[in-house]
Amino acid sequence: MKNPSDLYKKRIDCYSKLAPRISKHMDVVGYIRIVIAVVTILSGVSFFRDTSDYISFGIIIFSIGLFIYAVNFHNKLKSYHKHICILKKINEMSNDRLKGKWTDFSDKGEEFIDEFHCFSKDLDIFGKGSLYQWINSTTTYMGRTKLANILTNPTNEKDEIEKRQKAIRELSKKRWWRQRLQAESMLVLEKNNVKDKSNKDLLKWAVAKDSIYLNSYLKLIIRILPIITVITFILSINDYITFKLPLLLITMQFLMLLANAKEISKQFDLVFKYKNSIKAYEKIIDHFEKGNFKSQYIMNLKDKLRNEDGLIASRQLKNLDKLVERTLYRKNMLFFPINIITLWDYQCMIKLEQWKKQSGLSIKSWLDVIGEIEALSSLAIIDYDNPKWIKPTITDKRSVLNAKHLGHPLLTNKRVCNDINIDNPTKILLITGSNMSGKSTLLRTVGINLVLAYSGAVVCAKYLRCSIMDIQTCMRTSDNLERGISSFYAELQRIKLIINESKKDKEVFFLLDEIFKGTNSYDRHIGAKMVMKQLLKNKAMGLVSTHDLELGDLEKESKGKIKNYHFQENYKNNNIYFDYKLSNGISKTRNALYLIKMAGIDIDEEINVGDK
Repeated sequence: MKNPSDLYKKRIDCYSKLAPRISKHMDVVGYIRIVIAVVTILSGVSFFRDTSDYISFGIIIFSIGLFIYAVNFHNKLKSYHKHICILKKINEMSNDRLKGKWTDFSDKGEEFIDEFHCFSKDLDIFGKGSLYQWINSTTTYMGRTKLANILTNPTNEKDEIEKRQKAIRELSKKRWWRQRLQAESMLVLEKNNVKDKSNKDLLKWAVAKDSIYLNSYLKLIIRILPIITVITFILSINDYITFKLPLLLITMQFLMLLANAKEISKQFDLVFKYKNSIKAYEKIIDHFEKGNFKSQYIMNLKDKLRNEDGLIASRQLKNLDKLVERTLYRKNMLFFPINIITLWDYQCMIKLEQWKKQSGLSIKSWLDVIGEIEALSSLAIIDYDNPKWIKPTITDKRSVLNAKHLGHPLLTNKRVCNDINIDNPTKILLITGSNMSGKSTLLRTVGINLVLAYSGAVVCAKYLRCSIMDIQTCMRTSDNLERGISSFYAELQRIKLIINESKKDKEVFFLLDEIFKGTNSYDRHIGAKMVMKQLLKNKAMGLVSTHDLELGDLEKESKGKIKNYHFQENYKNNNIYFDYKLSNGISKTRNALYLIKMAGIDIDEEINVGDK
């Protein structure tokens, strides 16, 4: 397999050269249009001077046709140029992701931040420097929401995870297909000026049925009446009948249009608002339908892209786009007489209602499929960009977490990997170590890799086997002035919730960082001890970090259910160094006073500032 970075650079170079060439072609076609327009005008002047000049007339007709062709060709070049520029941007972002420059990506998923979620805030799932910001390639509202949902609401079905793993692996091998999908999605964002990004109004319109326009008698009248009107009009011109009859019919049709003009305008304006979105969704779905896939998960998604009559989604959306286009004719005042004679508004309403009857109930599931495939494509990027990462093994065995060379996915350049082993009889790893030694990062490393594992993605490890567990964390608690809650009380509430969750009929995996750090050492020790015993009793498992070295005695008391690990630092030439490697046993060092001195705060020289 080629190095992803080399491939991204190659594509960037290719698109950088191609875009200016297309721009030049656009300029040439633009000049040609001007020449054609001038020739047409001159030929028109010549023809009007001498109407028998058939050569000039022929040139006019030919020039008009050529001008229309040039306009269409220029529009195609413009669309192609935009597509190339977007593909260049996608490859630039992909290369930046590999180089660790992804923290400037605009979409951080900040609207998905939930202060009370069981792990997303503590594990940096959303926000600046988050997992979401790192992997996200979704653009549509459905894709962004689905990716956020996958990351924060892990499935507890092993079969679903394994099917998703196969789908993601298949998508990871289709880099060009994924980038085309992302490009189409980015065009949605560029064209979509609708404030309702969730398509709520469109979906509501699609399922609402206006039975009057589906009435057989009304449909018959709407179809026959314009024909009768036209026939009577022709007959009156030839003096076969009086002109009063077609005039009466036209007046009646005008009043029919006037009676429902407000309601019809409201309906047409609503669907027109989503015109660009409908067209873009049709292209995205068409791209998906044409893709060649084998994984069961993706094939199941493709099966959803049909309506109840078995008609494919892209074709139905294309039909809807054409119908919306027809509703625009009424906005042209020159079309007003035709609207009256043909009852055009009613013809369009009947067609729209027929479309809704046929596919209205299916459109939500089609948009959900767009979201799902976008989210899976985002997760597939991890696999493609990190060929040495592995697919985790999900086991039916309870309370298991075995990991070799486990690293934090987001620490591209500063990653230090460790082995983690939690298996019977061990239930809790107690992590000790001095300040800045890596305890919190280890907890987040474990947590974020479990999130990836349950999403179906690859993980940053050489080996990972885990049970399906409910992730619960207590790592970042803070004061809430509005609710009158201190950080310590917020921590108590969070730990109580974790204990309550562990009492339920499910496996809980917890990550507790610096447990009870907001109180005195005695209460912290007793409180932490009681919490861990309670979690053991409830058969929960996880990691606890602490500065309380006396808690290390719990390894003997628990008969191996709690196991001690630590991080240590080294001192050299009055500098402190961390290797961030996990070791067995309790920490033997502390460094708080040393760090205070390094910060430039004067302390008593007689105080030993570090056990070296």
